[in-house]
Amino acid sequence: MNIKLNGRTALVGGASKGIGLGIAQSLADCGASVFLMARSEAKLAQAIATLSVSQGQKHDYLVTDFNDHGEHRQRVESFFDRHRIDILVNNSQGPEAGDVLEKSTSDYQSAFDLLFQNHILTANLALKHMQEQQWGRIINVSSLTTKQPQDHLVLSNTMRLALISWAKSLSKAVAGQGVTVNSILTGYFETERLESLMQGQAASLGLPLTEIKAQRLREIPAGRLGQPLEYGYLASFLASDYAAYLTGAAIPLDGGLADVVL
Repeated sequence: MNIKLNGRTALVGGASKGIGLGIAQSLADCGASVFLMARSEAKLAQAIATLSVSQGQKHDYLVTDFNDHGEHRQRVESFFDRHRIDILVNNSQGPEAGDVLEKSTSDYQSAFDLLFQNHILTANLALKHMQEQQWGRIINVSSLTTKQPQDHLVLSNTMRLALISWAKSLSKAVAGQGVTVNSILTGYFETERLESLMQGQAASLGLPLTEIKAQRLREIPAGRLGQPLEYGYLASFLASDYAAYLTGAAIPLDGGLADVVL
């Protein structure tokens, strides 16, 4: 099976590093033209230089801050006035860690804008073209915490679950128009985000970071962290014609970590 995305254009959120960059690199390797989206122009410029380029491909980036929903709306609406997207990858940084007693209503609103409002806005803007051409792919980067909530990630648990529920409903509404909508339930991947979360956990528990890392690895049947490019392989399959009959799914990508599969 040789995945070819030549002639397709993708927009990938949170793509200046980590999982988002891994997805963008894999999509580019398969022939897609890729727009990277993140808040740091310097990091985006570095990231775009890592994408493979062959005949017909043209990569670019969009600078936007997912934490400012109003500004993000303006930038994304302006982008879609000028561009048409075949493949949308909804991905952004996660909200700050913390348990249910630490978070205020304003924290929940900010997390709602970050992980729900932003993604629905972008999907709605991308959908018109997808529906017109009777082909499209929407892929949501989610988390295993939607099935196995972690107490110190209450904002992420809550908002990512809402997005998966929305994605399931959307998948049914557009399935007959050649548009698929799927979510990936992320396990432990070697990223700056995971490193930061482990550092915070180590500090709160008064344990060495090395012990927290070792504990994480013991939990994973595969015995290792995932690599961002491995994430990109699944995303590229979901973006391809081979996955045309796969929609409304929430797929764990976790080295065997999950106890329950949606």
